[in-house]
Amino acid sequence: MLEKWLLPPHTEPVALRLLIGRSLRAFVDGYVAVLLPAYLLALGLGTWEVGFLASSTLLGSALLTIAVGIWGHRFSQQRLLRGAAVLMFSTGLLFAFQTEFWPLFIIAFIGTLNPSAGDVSVFLPLEHARLAAGASGNARTALYARYSLLGTLCAAFGALAAAAPQWITHTYAIDALWALRGMFVFYGVVGGIIWWLYRKIPITPLPHHTSPTPLGPSRSIVFKLAALFSLDAFAGGLMVNALLALWLFQRFELSLAMAGVFFFWAGLLTALSQLLAPWLAKRIGLLNTMVYTHIPANICLILAAFSPTLPVALIFLLVRSALSQMDVPTRTAFVMAAVTPAERAAAASFTAVPRSLAAAASPTLGGALLATGWLAAPLVACGVLKIVYDVLILVAFRRTKLHDHK
Repeated sequence: MLEKWLLPPHTEPVALRLLIGRSLRAFVDGYVAVLLPAYLLALGLGTWEVGFLASSTLLGSALLTIAVGIWGHRFSQQRLLRGAAVLMFSTGLLFAFQTEFWPLFIIAFIGTLNPSAGDVSVFLPLEHARLAAGASGNARTALYARYSLLGTLCAAFGALAAAAPQWITHTYAIDALWALRGMFVFYGVVGGIIWWLYRKIPITPLPHHTSPTPLGPSRSIVFKLAALFSLDAFAGGLMVNALLALWLFQRFELSLAMAGVFFFWAGLLTALSQLLAPWLAKRIGLLNTMVYTHIPANICLILAAFSPTLPVALIFLLVRSALSQMDVPTRTAFVMAAVTPAERAAAASFTAVPRSLAAAASPTLGGALLATGWLAAPLVACGVLKIVYDVLILVAFRRTKLHDHK
């Protein structure tokens, strides 16, 4: 029954495990992005350190994703997915019981914490490549849309769970810092559950008796996409969810509980918009869907930076949430359809890398701008750079021929 509701027609049943795993990760990522700045500030760290640690999480994820792209074809996807789950389990437990900056920096760098609105972990290319083998054509786009939809929806409920430490503190008279630590312990527990879930994913060979290979015929396409994605990722890193929450704390003195409510509704709007992405892509194309929904979203972000009151800012940010992630499933489907089947695992890694690598430096920059009192600067820079990316990718790939076969 669950397969009938979650999987598009003509999709391999194993995709259900990947969708459930994505949902679990998204839930804990949803509250970690909101709680991370509050937790670090409670430990006595400053605004600049928050941005620096956010950068370290993205940089570490990028380097690990590069390693998967270069050497991942030597190992089974099942083994790599289980290894990522073990890393997630270790990250949560270690991060919960450290108080000094440098140990936290190392754990954030090596681990799987995600301070952003999207998925930037090593799980992403591995799951994308496995999902690509389970569907083709419009079914693949629909599968990626459901993958993104479930992730976004569960992240929204995760953001709502960011109010849990405050409730635990008031209800059970537990120290606030220990309540925050408990949320990171639960993050690790979820990593263990995902390991159990992924342990039975079968190893399925690619069609035509091919094996995963490094980049070959599609190298130029992938490198061009990676360069453009790096611009988009750098811009997005200026205002990851952790920094957006910090901006709301500083600009409007929003409470932690209310921030969780905002990110919950923002996540719901994003999830609903992703239901429309396959329908829109079928009518105007993958690339047009990516661009023509992204530009208005970034205009709203710029307008939010100059909003005089909290309600006005939240309206612009919610409109942005309803548009900004419609490119996620279509972008993934575009990458998978633009390369040969044997290159998909490598292409997924090399195009996912900029989502972490190029964004790794920008949270530090965004945090520094917030620390100096230039509260509007990160939002404006993020919006302008993303609009530039939209125009460039439309011009570069509007005539690209896509492959709809497996």
